[in-house]
Amino acid sequence: MLRLLSALLAISLLTTACTSTDYDMMKTASIGKTKFKDNDPQDFGKDHPGRHEVHGIDLSKWNGSDIDWPTLKKSGVSFVFVKATEGKDRIDPTFEANWRNAAAVGIPFAPYHFYYFCSSPDEQADWFISNVPKASMKLPPVLDVEWNHASKTCKLKPDAVTVRANMKRFMDRIEAYYGKRPIIYTSVDFHRDNLVGAFNDYPFWVRSVAAHPGKIYSERRWVFWQYTATGVVPGLKGETDINVFAGTQRSWNQYLASINTPPSATVAASDAPGQSPDHIIVPAKALAYSNNEPAAFAQ
Repeated sequence: MLRLLSALLAISLLTTACTSTDYDMMKTASIGKTKFKDNDPQDFGKDHPGRHEVHGIDLSKWNGSDIDWPTLKKSGVSFVFVKATEGKDRIDPTFEANWRNAAAVGIPFAPYHFYYFCSSPDEQADWFISNVPKASMKLPPVLDVEWNHASKTCKLKPDAVTVRANMKRFMDRIEAYYGKRPIIYTSVDFHRDNLVGAFNDYPFWVRSVAAHPGKIYSERRWVFWQYTATGVVPGLKGETDINVFAGTQRSWNQYLASINTPPSATVAASDAPGQSPDHIIVPAKALAYSNNEPAAFAQ
């Protein structure tokens, strides 16, 4: 009898353990595998970022300066956006080291400017141009526009018309000087308040860490998707933002080649999952990215 009770107890414990394991597996089974580890992975459904072949990161002083760039490159980081300037009088202390180190290991890179709504667009464009050399961008420069709720010096939230006018002035100045149409980075609330239906002829880099951009950004075509702030990338200490490019590796290679080539490009739409095999020709300043599927591109 004692042997029988012991056997039953062992079976009971084994069954409980299996049930717990199965439950954990069920909870995480739908979260697609991504190139890099994520300490707080989200369930994006079938359109998870792991479907995208090209991943990259963005860096600022908050990532520190102790970065192993050869390891970053070897791990599969395909691009890096580095913070350069903020407002009319701030420069990120890691900017120069970051872009030069990216260049040294062959990772495509671009600087970004954090827009400050208590300074004019011309003041900020002057500051960016005076501090950001043309050599610091192998990808187009980025304008980062978002509400900065934590700012101690600027609580101003202009109306949407003013926001768009200021953005346009800044981007016109930057494009005229560097010869590359800027990428617009934005967050969910800022886009909702100011950008729905605007700047459709500009490439967008969108932040969406809880759901696929197609569910969050109304009718917005995007080129880059920032899907987490809790990524773990070899070569970096601590957590970091991770992003994906909308297209495949093939279209990424074409995109890199097109950045400095005029004025139109032919791209295989079949490079995108779910797209037809036809070829399309897109004007140099237009972009044709789907809101749901990686799609064809041209800059």
